[in-house]
Amino acid sequence: MKPKATIKDVASLAGVSFKTVSRVINNEGSVADAMKEKVWKAIKTLDYKPNLSARGLRGAASAIGFIYDNPNSNYVIDMQSGILRECREQGYELIIHPCNADADDLVTEVMDMIHRSRVGGLVLTPPLSENTEILEQLAAKHVRFVRIVSGSNAPDHLSPCVYIDDRNAARNITEHLLELGHRDIAFLGGDEEHGSSGERLAGYRDALAAKGIAAPESMFVPGTYSFESGVQRTRELLSRAQRPTAIFACNDEIAAGTLFAARIAGVDVPDQLSIAGFEDSPFSRQAWPNLTTAQQPTQVIAQRATRLLINSLRSTKYGQVIESEGFLPELLKRQSTGPVAK
Repeated sequence: MKPKATIKDVASLAGVSFKTVSRVINNEGSVADAMKEKVWKAIKTLDYKPNLSARGLRGAASAIGFIYDNPNSNYVIDMQSGILRECREQGYELIIHPCNADADDLVTEVMDMIHRSRVGGLVLTPPLSENTEILEQLAAKHVRFVRIVSGSNAPDHLSPCVYIDDRNAARNITEHLLELGHRDIAFLGGDEEHGSSGERLAGYRDALAAKGIAAPESMFVPGTYSFESGVQRTRELLSRAQRPTAIFACNDEIAAGTLFAARIAGVDVPDQLSIAGFEDSPFSRQAWPNLTTAQQPTQVIAQRATRLLINSLRSTKYGQVIESEGFLPELLKRQSTGPVAK
C-alpha cells in the first residue's frame, strides 16, 4: 500500500517550508497568491489529506456546513450523503444544521454556527439558497458558500452555483402527458417560497401554450410538498363534475398522495387517471404503479456542489473562483401514465 503523503512531502514538492503549507491550509493572509497556488497544486498532486487536529493546523477551517429547511426527508438524506462523500474525499468534516428559514434571527443563528464550528464554507439549498438577505450577509462577511438553485445556468457574481433546470424538465413531463392524448391536465404545486415550484409551473404552462391549450386556473391547485397535501387536493379534484384525466404533481411525495387518493376513490391509474411526479425519490419507485417522474440525481448534485465550494475555498482570493454547473432532470416514463381513455 502506498504510504500517505505528509505535510513535509507537500512542502518538498511545492518548494516551500512546511510552515508555509500550514499557513496556506489555515487560510492565513500572510502567504502570497502565487505561493498558495503552488501549495494547493502540490496538495492535489499528492492527494494529501490534512490532519486538521495536528498541532500546526488547529486554526484551519476543517468543516463544510450544510444548513437546510426542507420537509422532504428523502431529499435531505440524499443531499447529506452526496456532501459527505465529497468531504471525505477532500479531507473535510461535515456539520449539519437544520433551521427555520422564516426565523427572524436566521442570519445571527447561521453566523453563530459558523463561528462555533470553524466552518470553512456552506452548502445552501432552497429556500435558503434563494434568500437574498442571508446571501448578502454571508457575502458581506466573506463567508464562502455554494448555492443549489432552481433555474437556468446563468453567470452568478455571489458564489459558485449548481442550477437545476426544473422548467424544461417540467415541460418534458407535460409534453409526455400531451403526447398520450391528455388535455385536461391538473398541476399540484409545491411551497411557494421554493423557486422550484414556480419553475415547474412555468414549464407546465410552456408545454400547454405550445399546443395552444389555455389551461383554466382551476387546474392549478397550490399547496405544499407533502403526501397529505397531495391527498387533500386530489380528493377535491376528483369531486369535480369535470375531472382531470391527468395530474402533474410538483414532486413525488405529492404524487404518491395523489395515487393514494385515487385508489380510495376507486379511480384506476393509469386507465382513468394518469399521474406524474418529480425528483425520482423512493416514493416514485415504491408506489404501485411506479410513478412517471423526472430523475433529479440529488446525491450527484450535492457532491458536485461541495466540490465547487472546496475549489472556491482553495482559491487565493474571495470571489476569484465562481464556477457553475447545470443539471436537467431526465424524464422517466413509468406505469402511472397511459393514453387518455376514449
